[in-house]
Amino acid sequence: MRVIVTGGAGFLGTLLCRRLLAGPVGLGGAAPADVTRLVVVDLVAPADDVAADPRVEHIEGELSRTLGDEADAVFHLAGVVSGAAEADFDLGMRTNLDGTRAVLEYARGHAVPPVLVFTSSLAVFGSDPAIGPVGPVDDDTLPRPQSSYGIQKFVGEQLVADYTRKGFVRGRTVRLMTVSVRPGRPNAAASSFLSGIIREPLAGERAACPAPPDMPVALSSPQRTLDGVLRAAEVDDATWGSRTAMNLPALTTTPREMTAALDRVAGPGTSALVDWVEDPAVVAIVGSWPSRFETRRAAALGLAADASYDEIVRAYRGG
Repeated sequence: MRVIVTGGAGFLGTLLCRRLLAGPVGLGGAAPADVTRLVVVDLVAPADDVAADPRVEHIEGELSRTLGDEADAVFHLAGVVSGAAEADFDLGMRTNLDGTRAVLEYARGHAVPPVLVFTSSLAVFGSDPAIGPVGPVDDDTLPRPQSSYGIQKFVGEQLVADYTRKGFVRGRTVRLMTVSVRPGRPNAAASSFLSGIIREPLAGERAACPAPPDMPVALSSPQRTLDGVLRAAEVDDATWGSRTAMNLPALTTTPREMTAALDRVAGPGTSALVDWVEDPAVVAIVGSWPSRFETRRAAALGLAADASYDEIVRAYRGG
């Protein structure tokens, strides 16, 4: 079984690659089978343990390059994150839109349509200034993106849906919540602080929170996010159902509640390392995203939100 993961050297991509290499995986309702070839497509090399596996092939470069022989499944995770796409419009369009089209065209050339999982984002929803704040989101809520990143992801969703309707791919789009806590250094995502205000204080470093303490946000742990991506690939077409993107479950919280959880898990006063300095540019993007989701479709597939943010912090610390 040959599987491709675009963005496979990133944080979530690395977790996915490790899981695919670890044991049998079912695709599109088929019986679980071992991955015999895993193609990691990224601008940088995959993690050392992933690269060391003899089944792994690394294709370095942009998505317009050839992806090689036909694949049984493609996980399309590659993309420019929210803040970067807003700052560099051409980069966002080239990577998030043209790159997605290139992956779909590659899949279209297969003799047998592959399972294709596309990771979209809650950023497809936003507070339209002419309408007002977005309320609770359910499976049928109309996306109204308010950033270039959100627009690019929403267009990608529609492309996956149409390529699926035409029979070119067996597409499944999942909308990811903000993932927290991400390890490593901050990235260019507007929501990066939602990991930083936990990660840095746990390392004894100061962190900035550019959002108001009581601004509600929708989060998911890395493990629950990975569960959603894999579940989308596993089910058969009838069980997956609608070609419309599926919202993954979310835990609703606030930066204030997050730092309170940090103190409960790591000890009182840990959150004193967080500096509360509001950044209007960050608030304009992240603050426009919805924070409350009703995800009945995901629940029907056995997916659920994290029970608490304390649980997420505890898992990040390794206990």
